[in-house]
Amino acid sequence: MTTHFITAEVDLQTTPMELEQAIATSLIKQGEPLRWAITSIDLQKAKATIEAVVTISQ
Repeated sequence: MTTHFITAEVDLQTTPMELEQAIATSLIKQGEPLRWAITSIDLQKAKATIEAVVTISQ
């Protein structure tokens, strides 16, 4: 098992629950999320930048 620091970008959603689900879906594609944070929001592009640490089984 290895850990990786990743950055992902997700579309802003209409509710916080939908945003959290979109983040989880995006991160699970890269591995099992250990922790994550929204580090920036671009309102013009309607995107949120996420930084996360994920684990990957080998």
